[in-house]
Amino acid sequence: MQTKAERIKMIKKAHADFKAKQAREARLMAECDTEGNERTENWNHWTDASSYAEQYYGDTMRATTGLDNDWD
Repeated sequence: MQTKAERIKMIKKAHADFKAKQAREARLMAECDTEGNERTENWNHWTDASSYAEQYYGDTMRATTGLDNDWD
Protein backbone atom coordinates (compact mmCIF):
# COMPACT_ATOMS: atom_id res chain seq x y z
CA MET A 1 0.00 0.00 0.00
CA GLN A 2 1.20 3.49 -0.80
CA THR A 3 1.85 6.09 1.79
CA LYS A 4 0.34 9.54 1.57
CA ALA A 5 3.75 10.97 0.64
CA GLU A 6 4.13 8.49 -2.24
CA ARG A 7 0.67 9.35 -3.59
CA ILE A 8 1.40 13.07 -3.41
CA LYS A 9 4.71 12.53 -5.21
CA MET A 10 2.93 10.58 -7.99
CA ILE A 11 0.26 13.28 -8.33
CA LYS A 12 2.90 16.01 -8.57
CA LYS A 13 4.77 14.06 -11.26
CA ALA A 14 1.56 13.49 -13.24
CA HIS A 15 0.76 17.20 -12.94
CA ALA A 16 4.22 18.18 -14.16
CA ASP A 17 3.94 15.77 -17.12
CA PHE A 18 0.49 17.13 -18.00
CA LYS A 19 1.68 20.75 -17.83
CA ALA A 20 4.67 19.89 -20.05
CA LYS A 21 2.35 18.26 -22.58
CA GLN A 22 0.07 21.30 -22.59
CA ALA A 23 3.05 23.63 -23.07
CA ARG A 24 4.36 21.50 -25.94
CA GLU A 25 0.95 21.47 -27.66
CA ALA A 26 0.55 25.22 -27.18
CA ARG A 27 3.99 25.80 -28.67
CA LEU A 28 3.14 23.67 -31.71
CA MET A 29 -0.19 25.41 -32.25
CA ALA A 30 1.44 28.84 -31.95
CA GLU A 31 3.98 28.11 -34.68
CA CYS A 32 3.37 30.04 -37.84
CA ASP A 33 3.92 29.13 -41.44
CA THR A 34 6.41 30.98 -43.64
CA GLU A 35 4.02 33.91 -44.25
CA GLY A 36 3.34 34.48 -40.54
CA ASN A 37 -0.14 32.96 -40.52
CA GLU A 38 -1.18 30.68 -37.69
CA ARG A 39 -1.74 27.02 -38.47
CA THR A 40 -5.40 26.20 -38.85
CA GLU A 41 -5.20 22.99 -40.86
CA ASN A 42 -4.59 19.56 -39.41
CA TRP A 43 -0.94 18.93 -40.25
CA ASN A 44 -1.23 15.33 -39.02
CA HIS A 45 -3.68 14.48 -41.79
CA TRP A 46 -2.39 12.21 -44.57
CA THR A 47 -3.34 14.13 -47.72
CA ASP A 48 -3.02 11.31 -50.21
CA ALA A 49 -5.22 8.45 -49.01
CA SER A 50 -4.52 6.20 -51.98
CA SER A 51 -0.73 6.30 -51.52
CA TYR A 52 -1.18 5.74 -47.76
CA ALA A 53 -3.31 2.67 -48.43
CA GLU A 54 -0.82 1.41 -51.02
CA GLN A 55 2.16 1.93 -48.73
CA TYR A 56 0.72 0.36 -45.60
CA TYR A 57 -1.90 -2.10 -46.85
CA GLY A 58 -0.84 -2.95 -50.45
CA ASP A 59 -2.12 -6.43 -51.37
CA THR A 60 -4.93 -6.38 -48.83
CA MET A 61 -6.20 -3.06 -50.19
CA ARG A 62 -6.10 -4.29 -53.79
CA ALA A 63 -7.87 -7.55 -52.89
CA THR A 64 -10.72 -5.79 -51.10
CA THR A 65 -11.17 -2.87 -53.50
CA GLY A 66 -11.62 -5.39 -56.30
CA LEU A 67 -14.87 -6.42 -54.59
CA ASP A 68 -16.23 -2.90 -54.19
CA ASN A 69 -18.30 -2.99 -57.38
CA ASP A 70 -20.07 -6.19 -56.32
CA TRP A 71 -22.24 -4.12 -53.95
CA ASP A 72 -23.60 -1.83 -56.66
